[in-house]
Amino acid sequence: MRWKRGRRSDNVVDARGSSSRMGGGKGLTLGGVAIVVVIGLLSGQDPMQILGQLAGQAMQGGSVSAPQSSAPASNDEQSEFVRAVLGDTEDTWREIFQGANRQYRDPTLVLFRGGVNSACGFANSAVGPFYCPGDQRVYIDLAFFRELEQRFGAAGDFAQAYVIAHEVGHHVQTLLGVSAKVNAARQRGERVEGASGLLVRQELQADCLAGVWAYHGQRRNDWLEPGDIEEALNAANAIGDDRLQKQARGQVVPDSFTHGTSEQRVRWFKTGFAQGNVGSCDTFKAARL
Repeated sequence: MRWKRGRRSDNVVDARGSSSRMGGGKGLTLGGVAIVVVIGLLSGQDPMQILGQLAGQAMQGGSVSAPQSSAPASNDEQSEFVRAVLGDTEDTWREIFQGANRQYRDPTLVLFRGGVNSACGFANSAVGPFYCPGDQRVYIDLAFFRELEQRFGAAGDFAQAYVIAHEVGHHVQTLLGVSAKVNAARQRGERVEGASGLLVRQELQADCLAGVWAYHGQRRNDWLEPGDIEEALNAANAIGDDRLQKQARGQVVPDSFTHGTSEQRVRWFKTGFAQGNVGSCDTFKAARL
């Protein structure tokens, strides 16, 4: 991926130098989080509550404070990559929203290390990249990319770009009101998990929106190289519910799905990339996910 062609975003802040840390002990690995998620769903508990409890236990004896943020150093290639990808998502979604007579509000992307406080609460880096609708920020510990490569074999810069674009896709959903509708259903007591549940549909739509960005980014920059799309598809395949559950528990439990299968994640990303328009990403009305 010739990412250096991309415009750098000014909406990346670097909190790695003073990220919140949990006193005593190490955080869970990505595989550990997968196990927690599966156990929680099988037992009927909210996995995020379990992770929060683990974070709280680890924080005993130590304090957590909000990280101090600054602009990333210009000679930091990792942060330059993130700024280039985020900048291109901004260009894409500004253009798409403008075409629909709407205004796109850029999210902020926070780089952290170890743990971080957000409007959604404290998060250990083991939770992985996440988007918080409360402050409209994307949070990423860049160590996740290393684990994605080493543990799941999903290497490559475009695989990393897909992850960023997926989280920005959740921001787009927030601006479009999709996230609020899913949260309202949850608050009404509706079951949102499961193979065809609202959470799966929400996540698959974010994958499709990442594909829409990839289509426009390539048209704008001509920056994809042979194998780049395969990198993104490999990353999508690596983090499907079925694959993670199989690795963690040795069995697949569709009733507990929250993100969709590997095949579904790959297919919806490809749908967005092939068509390049948001209308192709209505997973909520799709009869077949």
